[in-house]
Amino acid sequence: MGVNQHRQSAPASVGVGILSVSTTRGIEKDESGQWMARRAKKEGHDVRFHQVVTDDITAIRDAALWAIRNHGLQALLITGGTGITPTDVTIEAIKPLFSKEMTAFGAIFAQLSYEEIDAAAILSRAAAGVVGGTVVFCMPGSKKACQLACRALIFPELGHVVAHIK
Repeated sequence: MGVNQHRQSAPASVGVGILSVSTTRGIEKDESGQWMARRAKKEGHDVRFHQVVTDDITAIRDAALWAIRNHGLQALLITGGTGITPTDVTIEAIKPLFSKEMTAFGAIFAQLSYEEIDAAAILSRAAAGVVGGTVVFCMPGSKKACQLACRALIFPELGHVVAHIK
């Protein structure tokens, strides 16, 4: 079966969770997470979870696993904590949980970022993979980065990715 056939048979709506990583913002000031929730709903997805968690490996990992287990998520979008400062630990928290890593996500996101922000793209990291039966995407915390990742990569293929995990 070709890519187009896979896309046609993929679910149009999936259960989505949003986890924002920040030590300075609460959910009411979580512009990136709120934008992703609105966009996911606009795309026809069921947003089942949205939380802000502090920049701490254990807190991030625990929140992600709790959300996956307790909300029946097919996709978890994590924003923030992907830079290179000592407190940016989202990738370190989540990547060890991957049973499968989607290595092309980070590479393509970096290329798209480079096209928008030039060499500054080397300062952020992105990753995606499968945790249990859930696809997890980790992306930078800026609203523009989330918009880029969601519009160009995540939402166009989300149903297709979820179909492959089943």
